[in-house]
Amino acid sequence: MQIEPSVTFLNVEASDALQSKIQQRIEHLDRLFPNLTGCRVRVARDDTHRHQGHLYHVRIDVTAPGHELVVDHAAAQDRGHEDPYVALRDAFDAMQRRVQDLARTMRGDVKTHVPPAHGHVVEIDTAAGRGRIVAADGSSLYFTRNAVLGERFGQLRVGSEVRFAEQPGDDGPQASSVAPIGHHHPGDPLHDLPGAQAEQGD
Repeated sequence: MQIEPSVTFLNVEASDALQSKIQQRIEHLDRLFPNLTGCRVRVARDDTHRHQGHLYHVRIDVTAPGHELVVDHAAAQDRGHEDPYVALRDAFDAMQRRVQDLARTMRGDVKTHVPPAHGHVVEIDTAAGRGRIVAADGSSLYFTRNAVLGERFGQLRVGSEVRFAEQPGDDGPQASSVAPIGHHHPGDPLHDLPGAQAEQGD
């Protein structure tokens, strides 16, 4: 995080164990979404219901560029919050869900401005459940049966036009979310693409 996390205690003993648990959960949030800029945690004990036991009130404020997330668990919400560790767990679990939602939203905002790549299948190995695509920019990517949307791997042929997303793979650049967008047949000019091989397994 850009700003050192802040932890404050009100009517609560700041034990090493409690501070360590808070630090662990803050570090986990930071790993989930490294763009977080700051985190403030306040742990307070509510002494207004002494006949029922002390309840703990946890507030977490997390900031990211253009966003502020707040979880404020009121002390009277849950009798389980007589245990400060339970109150911390519930508050951080709620914040974790919000951070994950923010990360997905921000990733989605980026993706909406990037059209899917497209290319053509130049190799297909039905038995192995793999193939290779040459993209419009000339780059080469491999793909697997599971990467083809709608279980349409069996419909692909050498020369099939596809759209796809690119991601790192064990054997180099890999195509994911592969979607056929055209049908080509033997004899099409696409079958004369450099590097194209006859389909195996037919």
